[in-house]
Amino acid sequence: MTASDSQTPSPRVPRITLIDTLRGVALIAMATYHFTWDLEFFGYVEPGTATQGFFRIYARSIASSFLFLAGISLVLAHYPHVRWRWFWKRFAVVAGAATAISLATLIVFPSEWIYFGILHNIAISSLIGIAFLRLPIFIPAALAFLVILGMVVDYSLMPGMLDLPVFNTRFLSWIGFAEIPPRSNDYVPLFPWIAALLLGIALARLALAQQWLPRLAAVQTKPNLLSKAGRHSLIIYLVHQPILIAIVYLISLVHPAPPTDPRQNYVLSCEMSCRQTGGDQPLCRHFCSCTADRLIAGQLMTPLQTGAISAQDDRIQTIAEQCSISEPLP
Repeated sequence: MTASDSQTPSPRVPRITLIDTLRGVALIAMATYHFTWDLEFFGYVEPGTATQGFFRIYARSIASSFLFLAGISLVLAHYPHVRWRWFWKRFAVVAGAATAISLATLIVFPSEWIYFGILHNIAISSLIGIAFLRLPIFIPAALAFLVILGMVVDYSLMPGMLDLPVFNTRFLSWIGFAEIPPRSNDYVPLFPWIAALLLGIALARLALAQQWLPRLAAVQTKPNLLSKAGRHSLIIYLVHQPILIAIVYLISLVHPAPPTDPRQNYVLSCEMSCRQTGGDQPLCRHFCSCTADRLIAGQLMTPLQTGAISAQDDRIQTIAEQCSISEPLP
């Protein structure tokens, strides 16, 4: 790209209200997922509900939709010429919001703070996506396909093939190749999620090349509540979860959730994490039951669950090593 390219204004593309509406739908889906997470956090649903089964797929679909729409918006705003001033302003806003979320969750959830969530991903992926805007359409499409193929191989055909212990720290796990990433309440690493943004770029470029934009703009000509929400997605993202948590908290004051068994909560969460890292069910069940019993015996269960001590504590690591080498009962 030449210096003159960056100064040439991009042709004005009429705002496609349908894109805003789709972003509004994604916001509704996100809010319903977070409300489920809040209900689990306050003990109204079983531990693990929001992170396994249907809700696990649901959460991944929501994250993919936001990144896919971000890729489309990147093309509509910056093709064929990048409006650098607008781009850096938007990047600063998203990156600043991501930083604020990291700081807030570090205070509230010190052992599971969000060090690389959906906003962090959108910011970094947008930086990467800019490099693909003017390349042939097949390049972002092919790269997205390779990323998806690598994900399928890594998760299904050859589990753990791309997972390396060197990426286990927060400084590197955001790339997406961690064997056991640090715990976080929202973890959306570059791999494989950047595939969604690249697909959005490829589809938007194809739509421009085929002159589909006027037809897409004609699908919805008047704004509605969803499209208005979609136009202000960042502020809604930032405020909706504190509001939902406050609502569930107020409900808990009037109608508290029934008390839960700390050991059962730990075992369920532990088994889920164990299976996600490739462990088979009998070994995971033995390991988690063993560590639960030893944590309780050492009066470490409550400090671990409240965040008073971390999973990296030497005493926790010793228990984990002892239970790893012990034999499961037949």
